[in-house]
Amino acid sequence: MIDAYEDPGTPDCRGGWRFLWWLVARQPGRSLAGALLGSVWLVLMAAAPYLLARAVDDGLVAGDPGRLAWWTVVLFLVGAAGSWVSILRHRTMTRVRMDANFRTVKVVVGHAVRLGAALERRAGAGEIVTVGVGDVQTIAYALTVVGPGVGSVVVYVVVAVVLLSISPLPAAVVLLGMPVIALVAGPLTVRLQKEETEYRERQGVLTARIGDLAGGLRVLGGLGGKGLFADAFRDDSRRLRAQGYRVGAVASWVQALGVGLPTLFLAVVTWLAARMAAQGELTVGELVAVYGYVAVLVGPVAFFLEMGYQLSRGVVAARRVVALLRLEPEPDAGTRPAPAEPSALVDPGSGVRVAPGRLTALAGALPADATAVIDRLGRFTPSAATWGGVRLDAVPLAEVRARILVCDNEADLFAGTLRETVAGHRESDDAALERAVRTAAAEDVVQGLPDGPDSAVSAQGRSLSGGQRQRVRLVRALLADPEVLLAVEPTSALDAHTEAAVAHRLRAARAGRTTVVTTTSPLVLDHADTVYYLVDGKVAASGSHRGLLAYEPGYRALVARDNDAEGARETRDARDAGGARDAGGARDAEGARDAGGAEDAEDAEEVVR
Repeated sequence: MIDAYEDPGTPDCRGGWRFLWWLVARQPGRSLAGALLGSVWLVLMAAAPYLLARAVDDGLVAGDPGRLAWWTVVLFLVGAAGSWVSILRHRTMTRVRMDANFRTVKVVVGHAVRLGAALERRAGAGEIVTVGVGDVQTIAYALTVVGPGVGSVVVYVVVAVVLLSISPLPAAVVLLGMPVIALVAGPLTVRLQKEETEYRERQGVLTARIGDLAGGLRVLGGLGGKGLFADAFRDDSRRLRAQGYRVGAVASWVQALGVGLPTLFLAVVTWLAARMAAQGELTVGELVAVYGYVAVLVGPVAFFLEMGYQLSRGVVAARRVVALLRLEPEPDAGTRPAPAEPSALVDPGSGVRVAPGRLTALAGALPADATAVIDRLGRFTPSAATWGGVRLDAVPLAEVRARILVCDNEADLFAGTLRETVAGHRESDDAALERAVRTAAAEDVVQGLPDGPDSAVSAQGRSLSGGQRQRVRLVRALLADPEVLLAVEPTSALDAHTEAAVAHRLRAARAGRTTVVTTTSPLVLDHADTVYYLVDGKVAASGSHRGLLAYEPGYRALVARDNDAEGARETRDARDAGGARDAGGARDAEGARDAGGAEDAEDAEEVVR
């Protein structure tokens, strides 16, 4: 079975059938063993009627107790051998299925990693979840064709040949049975693939709807949109249920034929054999053997139809996996080396120039304008941005990602311990982690967890508050220690006290390294070396925070609106605590002293005044 660190290989993405064959071909020895064991198991089952016929004719009819005992012992040994082979077959097929499961998972996850940030723009979350949860399992179970499926065909041929040696007429009925089954079940199999494909598509839509509900329930409640989304979910669920009934109807006919048709052949062949025995054309033992052979065929024929059913579902699932694997990562035609030294990042689209080794802030009249600049400077969208005079898209993407890090305030947080969540693939360093935690003012987050940094954090940080998640994301970015850090609204969910501490500590921690933040908070803007004021995505003014406050009315209005709202909140908090006089400034100063010392407090007092 595939090892956790083994290369899964390059999948065949030319179609669903080819992908299934690739999974079989990746484990040829085990697949061959499964087919061989499945064939031996079913052939041993088919040998039982022959041995029973010998026991009847040579022992009972001939009145020979010795021969009867001999054939009885042989029948027992063959049955025991069949049981042992069945155990080996089951174990082998379990390994075949598990290997296919894990190999497909590794291929899908590896490709998702290669797609990177392009994944969510190329495929919906519901589609990916459906592939990872449902389709992978369906593909694995489709590989039952390797064991009982192949064995069913082998034993069918063996029984037909043995019946031919007894009497051509029953053999002809059995030989004609398989084409009849194929003609009857074939159209149902094609229809099953069609219905299953539509069901999987609707399942992906519903899964995406569930994700939207889980992620935005609080926002929907605030906007009064829960009822609207609930109605949409109900409609999607009703459609999926109806489609599931259609799939179930076709599948039930396929499975019914798997039992009904072999039983019909059993009745026909038994009637023919009994009539021939009454006419003296067959012995009693041969009559018993014919009945046994056809009874044994009920299982293989059912396996054969089950094989068609599972393959139909497996091909549908494999096509969905192949569709995901065909998505190409963003083209990387970069051939020019990145600047050897820290260099300026320039975005011609907006006019922003990020000087190396400095803290730059982007304050946009629309937050999306500042975020768009970050996306261009981080090479997440096509642009003419340059790095040290070299177009950013001319530099190999791996080199860009290694030196330029975008810290999005909505970036995913993966499940695991807090230490694993923020460290990623890097070795855990307690001293570095402690520094990053302090810079992000996240000491209370770590102290509030039962086992500190080794405490478990749920996926997307759902066990944390919004402000705590934001600080954890900042800790992760700081721990990476990139040459260039591009942070989108890193303090938007923090209170003024914590924000003041983060702003002061971030400047100190990133001294001499290039840092860009998007924000309209005066507590952060006052620490920036350069502030760019963006209007309609273009630089309308630039300079220091205090200079822009004095000479740029639009900037002053933007920051004052943010400051007024914040000051009003702080004033209410201070009044509740009993201090109405100069509540905003006093509370900022006091909180900043608690969070980061007297220098933070002085900054907060100065900005609020």
